[in-house]
Amino acid sequence: MCKHILNAQVSVRAACCKRWFDCPQCHAENSDHELRKTDEIIFLCKKCKKAFRKDINECEEADEYCPHCDNQYVVEAKTPMAALGVEGEDARVDNRLIKDDRTKINNTSIFDKDTADKLG
Repeated sequence: MCKHILNAQVSVRAACCKRWFDCPQCHAENSDHELRKTDEIIFLCKKCKKAFRKDINECEEADEYCPHCDNQYVVEAKTPMAALGVEGEDARVDNRLIKDDRTKINNTSIFDKDTADKLG
């Protein structure tokens, strides 16, 4: 499983070492050599688990789908992003995590003990 691209749909077989990787960064982390460039790429679909070849010189728009199961493997990559958030239930149901910014109005009454002592 690739930690660089969260929605990788295919694995690519590296021509240099004949091993499967989800992205070039995974190859760089797990190998002691550079990724060799080639015109023919061997893909392994993660949906149907079948391999297929593509020549990058003859790629068309229809080539972004697996020929076996029609899974679209050319999708915009989702990379992990650091996020900071509050874990809790839906605020519409449980609003205890929402800060109340209203200020309390200090209404004094003549019937309060402190006010009565000042008056009397």
